Amino acid sequence: MEKYIMKNIFKFIVLGLVIVAMTGCSDEFLKEKKNYSQVSTDLYDYYDGALGRIAAVMALCQPGGANSGQGWFYDPKGGPDDFSKCTEEYAGFGRFVNPEAHLDVMTGTGSMPDYFQNQANNILQTPWGNIRQVNDIIEGTLAGKMEQEDKNKILGQAYFWRAWCYYNLFQLYGGVPIIDKVLEPIAENVTPRSSAEKVYNFILNDLNNSAELLKPFTANGTGWTKSSEFACVTAGTALAVKSRLMLLWCSPLFNRKADMSRYTTAYNEIKKDLSVINACGYKLAYAEEPGINAAGWAKMFSDVNDKSNGEAIFFTLYNDITSGLTPDYHRNNGWEQSIRPKNCFGGGGVEPAANLFDLFPMADGKLPQNASTYTKLEKSEFPVNDAAPFVDRDPRFYRTYAFPGVRWAFASSFDPTKTDTGDPNNNPFTGANYELWNYVWYEKDTDPASVDNSKYYGPDNLLSGVKGIYLRKATDDGDLNSTPHYNYATSKNFSLCYNAFIELRYAEVLLNLAEAAAGAGQNAEAIDLLRQIRKRVGYTGDCGISDGLSGAALMSAVLYERQIELAYEGRRFEDMRRWLLFDGGTHFDEIEGCPETWKLGGEWAGGTCAWLGVTPLNGQRRENLQFRIKVGAGTGGNSWAVGAANPDPLFTMLSIGPDPDKQKQYLTKRSTFAMTLRDSASIEQKKLLPFYTNYLTRKTILGDGRSSTQAMLYVDFLPRYYFLGLTSGAQSNNIALPQTIGWENSRANGAQGTFDPLAE
Repeated sequence: MEKYIMKNIFKFIVLGLVIVAMTGCSDEFLKEKKNYSQVSTDLYDYYDGALGRIAAVMALCQPGGANSGQGWFYDPKGGPDDFSKCTEEYAGFGRFVNPEAHLDVMTGTGSMPDYFQNQANNILQTPWGNIRQVNDIIEGTLAGKMEQEDKNKILGQAYFWRAWCYYNLFQLYGGVPIIDKVLEPIAENVTPRSSAEKVYNFILNDLNNSAELLKPFTANGTGWTKSSEFACVTAGTALAVKSRLMLLWCSPLFNRKADMSRYTTAYNEIKKDLSVINACGYKLAYAEEPGINAAGWAKMFSDVNDKSNGEAIFFTLYNDITSGLTPDYHRNNGWEQSIRPKNCFGGGGVEPAANLFDLFPMADGKLPQNASTYTKLEKSEFPVNDAAPFVDRDPRFYRTYAFPGVRWAFASSFDPTKTDTGDPNNNPFTGANYELWNYVWYEKDTDPASVDNSKYYGPDNLLSGVKGIYLRKATDDGDLNSTPHYNYATSKNFSLCYNAFIELRYAEVLLNLAEAAAGAGQNAEAIDLLRQIRKRVGYTGDCGISDGLSGAALMSAVLYERQIELAYEGRRFEDMRRWLLFDGGTHFDEIEGCPETWKLGGEWAGGTCAWLGVTPLNGQRRENLQFRIKVGAGTGGNSWAVGAANPDPLFTMLSIGPDPDKQKQYLTKRSTFAMTLRDSASIEQKKLLPFYTNYLTRKTILGDGRSSTQAMLYVDFLPRYYFLGLTSGAQSNNIALPQTIGWENSRANGAQGTFDPLAE
């Protein structure tokens, strides 16, 4: 039912956007308006009119990908984007860590991204256009003739969206211009950059105002009461983003001298706000029913639309409407299509790097024995099976990754009476019993020796499109959700998907509170919060977290838990920046004109990485991995035509009878090993482990690239990237904008910038 609600919501949003789109009209049109904005102020005399404006802003600003709004910002949503490829999650140099293309405003080899203004002449594609829209709503609503209760509903949402726009600017640039009213579009109206502290307080004030105004309507135990208001922000949404903002202000990015009183302030505020967040109906989903192999944790990502959990605090809805209709109301979530392997008509799959895959906790919640980071945390007693790394891992491991032999069911239109001969992809499974077998073979026994060799092939017609491991986090798993949120029958794939995207969930709020508690010396509470999160996925006892943790070790435990719990949700890049984890913050003196106030002091004087016991990402590589058929067990070809010989070397080894029974025997034998995640972890592992032991071995393959001379390249995040500079276009459009320290000033022939975001 929710997809139909979303259709109506999106119709309303489209109508709101029609108003915004009038920006392209003539000067005569603008002159007819009372405030040089996009609408007449008369609209704000009516609740539906003002709500239409909120819907338009919501469409422009909400997170979740290219077709959900926020087009001016990279908008990370968990995939291998320009932010996530700067972390341990993916290989392949993202824009900020490429050693061969350092970013500069004027002279560098890399293109400086412009998240500050994007398309300055397009109100739909610049943050300042969005902020102007919100300011227009605030001014129009305050002056309008609506009842005060309706005004408060509109204003509460408007203050939130302005804060959200500013938050995204703040975490990248620090100090930016504060514009809190509609300005006439004339050259004289220029606004200088404010300090980071002033911007922080401005955002904080907007979020507090939003929460206070929305509390009467949303802090009632369930949130908004109308279905049409389901995805609207609540008082809890505002306070959840506030918790993220306050942690950012506490962290070394903005708190270079380790003023721990900021953590005390954040701890007190977030703890106080948690009761309001709870009153809005938000909670740790499935905390009382973790299910088998973290089934509850996995299910929460696909049941947001059904309103059956309270985990999602800030999220974006979609629908399964086909594009190209008139009017076109389609708004599809592309995540499921992107992560599904190609032999179930998915987009080919998303391949995570081996780094985080190997770093996941063991079954006792502790670090793997071969982990080379988080040196202040205890290592597990479980041995690491490098050739079969799924053995004895954290329950979330099995719901985050897919690897050879895992069941990954879906609802499809495959004919269940046919096997590979009836499927154009030679897929031997119906969607209801789909198993991913993505081991690889090479054409020659000598081929696997090189990490660069790309002549490998996968079974079930994956062939050269095979991924060594697949990301499966936030999938709409057919074993967990009997009513899928995609229309496979119409699209013959997963593209018509209406599963919600979650930007901020309850577990992150608990992690934010845990981090603030750790910084404020509230050790017992921080530890308890970490245990709550782990108990939700099936841990018991101390959940692998010692009672004695304190100081840097406790903060390290919090950051490790964030890295695992929030993996592939678009959060890691910001966490790495705010904790200076690329180099520990020990290289600011390399920036020309760097003030002493930028250098770390207090507990962090020796660098944040050294304090935490975390290995800096700079100087590291991210590699991929695959599970290949053992040398001597067979080689295979690179094509698979219907009716032709099966190129999989294991086809002969796993089948025992003459044709035509070989195919059935092969499938049956292979399926006896499959990990279904329906039984306990130990049972499932015992089923699959012999297959790896008998037939497969692990191989590293090239992730991050090589230079033109074939030298290995390594992550290189420059210290000036912690605060981004302004592009030459942004500087040209506003003469009051000084360049950030560490970046070239295009208005001064490339002289170094002088603006200090940290100056008071």
